[in-house]
Amino acid sequence: MKRFSRILFYLRTQKRNIALYVVFNLLAILFSLVSLAMLAPFLQLLFGTEKLITAKPLMEGASLSAGTILNYLKYFISRLIIEEGTVYALGAICGIIITAIFFKNLFTYLSFRVLAPMRNYVMTTLRSDLYKKLLDLPIGYFTEQRKGDIISRMSNDANEIEWSVMSTLEGLIKDPLNILIILIFLVFLSPVLSLFLLVLLPVTGFVIGRLSRSLKKQSTTSQEKLGTLLSILDETLGGLRVIKAFNAEKILLQKFLDNNNALNQIRNKMNFRKDLASPMSEFLGVIVLSCILWFGGRLVLNNQAGLGPESFITYILFFTQIINPAKSLSSSFYNAQRGSAAIERIEEILKAPVAIEDKPNATVLENFAERIEFKNVSFSYDDTTILKNINLVIEKGKTVALVGSSGAGKSTLADLIPRFHDVTEGEVLIDGINIKEYSLQSVRAAMGIVTQEPILFNDSIAQNIALGVQTASPAAITAAATVANAAAFINSKEDGYDANIGDRGSKLSGGERQRITIARAILKNPPILILDEATSSLDTESERLVQDAINKMMQNRTSIVIAHRLSTIRHADEIIVLQKGEIAERGTHDELLAKGGMYKRLIDMQEVK
Repeated sequence: MKRFSRILFYLRTQKRNIALYVVFNLLAILFSLVSLAMLAPFLQLLFGTEKLITAKPLMEGASLSAGTILNYLKYFISRLIIEEGTVYALGAICGIIITAIFFKNLFTYLSFRVLAPMRNYVMTTLRSDLYKKLLDLPIGYFTEQRKGDIISRMSNDANEIEWSVMSTLEGLIKDPLNILIILIFLVFLSPVLSLFLLVLLPVTGFVIGRLSRSLKKQSTTSQEKLGTLLSILDETLGGLRVIKAFNAEKILLQKFLDNNNALNQIRNKMNFRKDLASPMSEFLGVIVLSCILWFGGRLVLNNQAGLGPESFITYILFFTQIINPAKSLSSSFYNAQRGSAAIERIEEILKAPVAIEDKPNATVLENFAERIEFKNVSFSYDDTTILKNINLVIEKGKTVALVGSSGAGKSTLADLIPRFHDVTEGEVLIDGINIKEYSLQSVRAAMGIVTQEPILFNDSIAQNIALGVQTASPAAITAAATVANAAAFINSKEDGYDANIGDRGSKLSGGERQRITIARAILKNPPILILDEATSSLDTESERLVQDAINKMMQNRTSIVIAHRLSTIRHADEIIVLQKGEIAERGTHDELLAKGGMYKRLIDMQEVK
């Protein structure tokens, strides 16, 4: 039950519906048993194989038993036969059976009407919580995860829960209820035979449990393989140009086929085991039925059971009604085992710690007034030191450039300002207050970020520019695009600002995509800008347009620029040269050139004059 605590947690608000579901199922089962109880003993009265009962049986005190209840019903039918005739009595029995079956199916339908919204509510809430958690998790979490595996958990594992757990919720509640009520009736009819039955049923349950034990492990492996497949697919779609250029189609195909075939073998084993549940439970049920027929038949023949032949037939008839619910329950149990593996994989995300979150009663950064300061800042990730003893002050309105070789820690240093990571040692201050004292939302609201790779969404140009500023007017969007040198190419499109840009902006050129991201930052109008190699991947013409847009955007703003092309940061107020996570040099462009150190070597390598 612990495995399904997440499902039970969501169902805690559905107590009324759960109660209705149980009541409707109880009524459906009872009406089903009424229709069965009307058959064998009463047809014997109708067709004259048993004498009519004319004396009214006693229905009180110690005389109340299954036999006396059955005799009273026989007395009622006998009265109908005597007073109205056999045809009328037959019609009455048929009418009672039809009425009972009608109510049985009515309450079955009502139980479905109650169950469906509960099932859909649980799955809707689960998916919403999972997506919300993905948005809350720090960026560092995703560096260790395959994107395909996360997508697999969000889609396939959630679907597995829906079809393997939620779709069997009916069986996990209804079938045990059905079996329990039938067992109560059987005990009421014959305690002796039922004692024999209660010994055999746990044995069959043990056999089924043994068969399903490995299903959960196989299901976990299956979902992991599916996540790997999705990762391969994602990498293939993102890298088709490179794959074709290096004639790597066969390598990628073989990698996909190996994983796909492994997934096929695992799923075959799972299905073999799952499909064994229903026939195995039916076979075991028939074995139990045969044992009862042999054991109970001997008692009836020797007059030792306290049960007449017709009551024994009714007992057998009721017992046969356990077989189908038992089959369904065993299938539900197998499916639940599969689903429990999917629940565990989703729980790994839902229970992942959110390392970066607001402090209680965090203050709001309402206005950036003075400076950003790094005081003795160090940052490590997985016991690897990325930044060490960084001391840096960025005054309001100034531009600070971060340069250095790849892996020097430039992007990590910039990521500490919007708290994509938290420092390991030291502190980052805004206006003299530790950044952790501010709310995350207010800190990030004060910043605009333009990355080396433009991050765009499959939506219109206007919606991409207005990301995070949903109240922006069309005029404000147009003005931001104009400053970003994007208005001309946008207006040349047939749908203008309403044009869809495709997946990740695939319908735009690299320079156009970057100018859209700059327009987005301009529209946000933040006091602090972080530019992470925003022009390094562009051609000369696009770089000129983008750099011009960046220069306009940087006016009167505090800017942190990560530069690959050093020509773009010659006019920075201070240039910080990082090497192996430490500040190796600092100063203006002219000062660093005069030192003839690392910055000068980087300039020389790029042949900047």
